[in-house]
Amino acid sequence: MPTFSAYDGTELAYHEKGVGEPLLCVPGGPMRASVYLGDLGGLAAHRRLILLDLRGTGDSAEPDDVGTYRCDRLVDDIEALREHLGLDRADVLGHSAGADLATLYAARHPERVRTLVLVAPATMAVGGTMTLEDRAEAAALRKDEPWYPAAATALREIAEQGAPSAGWEAIAPLTYGRWDAAAQEHRARSAAQKNAAASEAYYGRAAFDPPATRAALSELEAPVLVLAGALDGGPTPARAAELTALFPAGVRQVQPGGGHFPWLDDPEWFVRRVAGFLARD
Repeated sequence: MPTFSAYDGTELAYHEKGVGEPLLCVPGGPMRASVYLGDLGGLAAHRRLILLDLRGTGDSAEPDDVGTYRCDRLVDDIEALREHLGLDRADVLGHSAGADLATLYAARHPERVRTLVLVAPATMAVGGTMTLEDRAEAAALRKDEPWYPAAATALREIAEQGAPSAGWEAIAPLTYGRWDAAAQEHRARSAAQKNAAASEAYYGRAAFDPPATRAALSELEAPVLVLAGALDGGPTPARAAELTALFPAGVRQVQPGGGHFPWLDDPEWFVRRVAGFLARD
């Protein structure tokens, strides 16, 4: 397991899978160990995945200053990884909350980004929102699923009182395109892979300056792929389109039947789209 030192001396770890040109992979959660990404549905057959464990997660050390868990401060860790790998420019992939971090990296270091892939991206870095209405609209697409009544009730209770009486697990199936055994196992491992304290700090006060970030992204020359699942409520395909429009060279792909972890729902579709996008550069 390779490691490197961040700007403040924190030892950070990453995991390598596959062959070919490196692809820096930034996990979501927020602050979930990169192991949940697996080999991104087989993308490792096309690229050497550099799966970063963000500070305080997975095999990376915890920092002395918990304030460094904030998303904007983690940008320096991505840059340290690029320097450690000796890359002049990097292909960067961010998933979910990790897409906010990848977006901030591209805004701050545009000359270091060759391509950017944002998978089921959070959009808080650019001032985007993912509303309960979005999630309810996406949930309605699943009305024929046996778990839908419980999920719909939970969403309604979240809107009314902030938390569902049946617990948050009631809405877990909504994040997967197929709520099968593989999805349930993936979900069961999530809590142990996440640093809860770091997760709270990730979106801390003053983490984002959306107007400045949007302005910087309007000058980004690198090609950008925004990949959304057709069944995902965060972001919905419409919200993904809003994010894509911020990039001069942005393209959106919507995976049919895909949820928040699209490489699990249809690995072949996911790999074909992402590998094809990266190869065109």
